[in-house]
Amino acid sequence: MVNDHFERGSEEESLLPNSEWDQMSRHNGHDENGEDLAELRSHRSDRSTEAVLDRSMPFGGEGPQYRVYKRRWFGLMQLVLLNVIVSWDWLSFSAVSTTSAEYFNVSESAINWLSTGFLFAFCVVSPAVIWMLNKGGPKPAIITASLLILVGNWIRYAGTRATNGHFGVVMFGQIIIGLAQPFVLSAPTRFSDLWFTDRGRTSATAIASLANPFGGALGQLIDPLWATKASEIPNMVLYIAIISSIASIPSFFISAKPPTPPSASAAQQKVPLKQTVLIMIRSVEFWLVFIPFSIYVGLFNAISSLLNQILEPHGYTETEAGICGALLIVIGLLTSALTSPLTDKYKAYLLSIKLCTPFIALCYLLFIFAPSAPSISFAYIIASLLGASSFSLVPIALEWLVEVTYPVSPEMGSTVCWTGGQLVGAVVILVMDALKASTDAVPPLNMKKALVFQAVLALVVVPLPLCLGLFGRDARNRRLEADKGVSGGGVG
Repeated sequence: MVNDHFERGSEEESLLPNSEWDQMSRHNGHDENGEDLAELRSHRSDRSTEAVLDRSMPFGGEGPQYRVYKRRWFGLMQLVLLNVIVSWDWLSFSAVSTTSAEYFNVSESAINWLSTGFLFAFCVVSPAVIWMLNKGGPKPAIITASLLILVGNWIRYAGTRATNGHFGVVMFGQIIIGLAQPFVLSAPTRFSDLWFTDRGRTSATAIASLANPFGGALGQLIDPLWATKASEIPNMVLYIAIISSIASIPSFFISAKPPTPPSASAAQQKVPLKQTVLIMIRSVEFWLVFIPFSIYVGLFNAISSLLNQILEPHGYTETEAGICGALLIVIGLLTSALTSPLTDKYKAYLLSIKLCTPFIALCYLLFIFAPSAPSISFAYIIASLLGASSFSLVPIALEWLVEVTYPVSPEMGSTVCWTGGQLVGAVVILVMDALKASTDAVPPLNMKKALVFQAVLALVVVPLPLCLGLFGRDARNRRLEADKGVSGGGVG
């Protein structure tokens, strides 16, 4: 069970103490969510099973008391669901690029633009995402994403149902969904900071963030089964639109924020947005994480989008490429399910980053030889190793960035890093498509040069994260120090 990994053995079910209600009653009879205090008192027994007490503060003792709430799981699962859907939408046509090109009567390069335009849309709306997460928190961002996903999916379906398929309408719908992605992909660090303690934040961030590529895995596996021929493309888009619509509805029912903060760091006032920008620009640690994070996320986006075109010239089918893409993601998810709770427990952020980074670069180097290998098994193995290392790195890097830049609000570093990854991914897709061999090559249209370019880019940035914590730089976990300091504990 997911709950067993999160804050196990450190919290117990508890009723809010009388002192808590007395304090709340001084604020004009309303709590911080604007709920009437009399109503809260009347439902006190109903909420007794929801509040969870953090033992870092003695029950009934002096000082603030921090709690986590069971309702956080509903919000987290909705964030997971939307990340799955938005990524599935992104790779809808990439997983069946040849079939899609035949249906719309366009080239595969044009189909690539459905992925590229999606990524560029992410970059365009990122400033609005930062502002919304900073001022309003995760709920407005999640609702915005849900509305955009609903509209975009049905516009795409209308475009595919038009006579002979209207590629321009499909592109328009795809871009609208692309505008939705940053609202849910950038939200996990903000959500985990708002709802979880230090014993569950990395795992919460991992679950929500890595749900995004899991949606891509579903697309890689399921779309080729739904669209075995060109005439089945409209039905494939219809099925995805129905699933997306159902997944979007619960967003309107999640809680905006917990009645009481989960930790001292969550309760502390964050740095104003304008000052945050200056702090991030001047932070060496931010740049040492941002640059490799952007490169590796961009490369992962590119290989996910182009995997079918990388393998197909060597005689592999769309289904085999889909299995390779699914392994890339599923193995990564399983590995992250192990590494994230361990990081929550031991806080070994820097060590994990320094171990994962060179291993990722090595995998991109080896993948140069995967398409031409005698068997598809080699591609499967390298894709699995690449997924394992990449997925382990993502939540750890995002959480450590929050730690080292605290008290900067979490959404800033997360959104900027993801935006960098989407921008790099869009550019790399265009470059790799341009490096595709001609029809006269052996084999025709192979992407050997593109894979070499990808590997070189991955290797060039390896030294940057290896410099973290060196040369006298202060790389403390500042948010953890804030949490420990309240209960009199030291920094582990």
